[in-house]
Amino acid sequence: MSELPRDPRHDPVLRDEVVAALAIMPGERHVDATFGAGGYTRAMLAAGAEVIACDRDPDAIAEGQALVEESDGRLTLIEGRFGEIDRLLAERGIEAVDGIVFDIGVSSMQLDRADRGFSFQADGPLDMRMAQSGESAADWLNRADEGEIADVLYHYGDERQSRRVARAIVAARPLSRTGELAAVIRKALRHPPGAPKDPATKSFQAIRIHINGELEELVAGLCAAERVLRPGGRLAVVSFHSTEDRIVKNFLRERSGGDARGSRHRPAPVPLARAATFHPPARKVRPGKAEEARNPRARSATLRSAVRTSAPAWPADDRMKEAMSC
Repeated sequence: MSELPRDPRHDPVLRDEVVAALAIMPGERHVDATFGAGGYTRAMLAAGAEVIACDRDPDAIAEGQALVEESDGRLTLIEGRFGEIDRLLAERGIEAVDGIVFDIGVSSMQLDRADRGFSFQADGPLDMRMAQSGESAADWLNRADEGEIADVLYHYGDERQSRRVARAIVAARPLSRTGELAAVIRKALRHPPGAPKDPATKSFQAIRIHINGELEELVAGLCAAERVLRPGGRLAVVSFHSTEDRIVKNFLRERSGGDARGSRHRPAPVPLARAATFHPPARKVRPGKAEEARNPRARSATLRSAVRTSAPAWPADDRMKEAMSC
């Protein structure tokens, strides 16, 4: 099957590796749970799949209509959160699918638009909301206390000087622009102009993750995928942050019975309380040097994948709180 035209705005990270992990057969039904600019969706359509894609960003849904028209009825585009993908599918009479891909984090399309406020590369409103609704980054930064801000920067951005940065943010309030926030962070961390590795990167990432509830959404999405993947269905998850990757790793280890085997870092093996819902996952995949050179944003990407067993999905409980706290 000939490939649909590529969208030059977004060449998705680990595209070929994701398609290989999904092992698409023509006529199968697959889900692109994080549509963005449609890079994975185009590849899945080219492999012969029927695709249901979702995104919580209304801009992505509006701009994806052209691809819907090109797909000859093989693409359904849904506005919604990927953590609710099981409900979104059920509303359309779909009970099971053959594969699901998640591309966790902000899309290139969002990063490249200054008016969305995700990046400090160009000044814009301090927004960062993927769904363009609810509390903005400016709203939160201007009301949260110093301790709350410091905790977010430390846990979601690995910012070791989080308290110093939080103190500077509170002293500089009110803040309304990305350029203002970046300048405050650089000054707090005594970053000379023109030096490499802009220190604002970690804090911007942390604030974005918090504003959009990205880690909670990831856990919800993994559990939803477990419920809708048919036996033999394939799950592929691309993440860009160490905490996100640990959540995916812990989920797949737990759901495949890995916890029952134990390790030198863990206590004695614990019997698996429920049947494994995934086969042992494939080895993680990282981008090659050629892709990193072509797309610097790929450098932190990790792909994890696994195949669904025939065991029933585990009931909702608190087991994944351990993964969230890693």
